[in-house]
Amino acid sequence: MSPEEQVVFRTEGLTKVYDTGGGKVHALAGIDLRLYARELTVLLGPSGSGKSTLLNILGGLDRATAGHVWFRDLELTSLREAGLTRFRRDHVGFVFQFYNLVASLTARENVQLVTDVAKNPMTPEEALELVGLSHRLDHFPAELSGGEQQRVAIARAVAKRPEVLLCDEPTGALDSKTGVQVLEVLRQVNDDLGTSTVVITHNAEIRRMAHRVIWFQDGRVNKIETNDTRIAPSEIVW
Repeated sequence: MSPEEQVVFRTEGLTKVYDTGGGKVHALAGIDLRLYARELTVLLGPSGSGKSTLLNILGGLDRATAGHVWFRDLELTSLREAGLTRFRRDHVGFVFQFYNLVASLTARENVQLVTDVAKNPMTPEEALELVGLSHRLDHFPAELSGGEQQRVAIARAVAKRPEVLLCDEPTGALDSKTGVQVLEVLRQVNDDLGTSTVVITHNAEIRRMAHRVIWFQDGRVNKIETNDTRIAPSEIVW
């Protein structure tokens, strides 16, 4: 397979401008970028540098003001809402900082929200076993620790076997011990399932477990680093 065939996302001149009423904010100022199959990529940069905006556009949750983005051969910037919904359902898993679990549903039932609509899903039991929670299937979110809730959220995201996993500050609300547990799950998903994984973080140390690190500044890509000596999540300094 050539490098071109391994490209999962490609952007050209991707721009996002927000009109705040008091002026225009350029969240993305012309991003040219490629993300690859089976790659774990970390996005780093200060708040407001454009990381979350890019992630939301890649995931079909937001639209660009200008420019283009492709998922393989599918141009996302040309899709209407129904097409973006199908894209999200069939290809993308999301993990956010604050879990977004349904409080009235068990861990199994939260994952089943996805498996009931996916084309070729795991069972909820399989997905929860993958993240080490087979013993917590019938517990409600309030009965789980923060790290366990985040692992349920990851199970829900990967249960549909997505090609892409987009993670916005997945360890931001966790202490170091539970943060490492979550990173180990993300690394396992990337290694074992081959899921292209993008992680936004403010912890620069997390970059050491990634294949590539993309640094953002003022809505632009500042630099890209390739990591030839990846470390295990347990070696990350918090």
